[in-house]
Amino acid sequence: MSSISEAPATGQSAHDQQPAQHGAPPQIPEFQIVPRTGLVIAALVLVALVAAVSANGRWGLEFMHVTFGAAWTVIDLFVGLLVGPILGRLSIPARIEFTTRFMPKMVVLMPTVVTATLVAGWQLSTRLQTNLTSYPHHGLVVASMIIVGVMAIIALGLLEPANIAVLIELKKRRPRPQVIEQLMKRFVYAAGVLGVMQVATLVIMTRLAS
Repeated sequence: MSSISEAPATGQSAHDQQPAQHGAPPQIPEFQIVPRTGLVIAALVLVALVAAVSANGRWGLEFMHVTFGAAWTVIDLFVGLLVGPILGRLSIPARIEFTTRFMPKMVVLMPTVVTATLVAGWQLSTRLQTNLTSYPHHGLVVASMIIVGVMAIIALGLLEPANIAVLIELKKRRPRPQVIEQLMKRFVYAAGVLGVMQVATLVIMTRLAS
């Protein structure tokens, strides 16, 4: 993957920028590392999660777990298997434009999706008593928990820090292209690993459902 940026950051917005002259380094549009709108949406999701856990109703817990679990799966597969290869083939200006628009949303989206999936899933398992050793398919449940736990560590311990570090680097007056390139590779590869692990999770979940 070639470097994302070769120019100092500017205070210009994407709409105010003039097309770069031939041979001139691309400019970096202004962006928010943590979008405020995303924080509002994340807060609403967490409120709904707390309400579902407090009510301890099966439908509410299943809705939260299935909805956000599916969202997590789609995001990992989309980013790791589609966005990564496409991003590596884009021109540097297009790559910068995509990164500054897409990755700030991921800063808020991933922790919210992971948290909602794990919390609702554990509460649902407790309500249905599938996390007890007396459950006939307890081995599959344990395997699923191990896989999901590893996925959460990768998502919050590798993917999310790489995402934030890329955006912080792009905010600097003189971003370092080599650093951005390495961080972007870590981000895409982590998403790819998560996508593969999501397939294993789907196999276990469908087996349990059957």
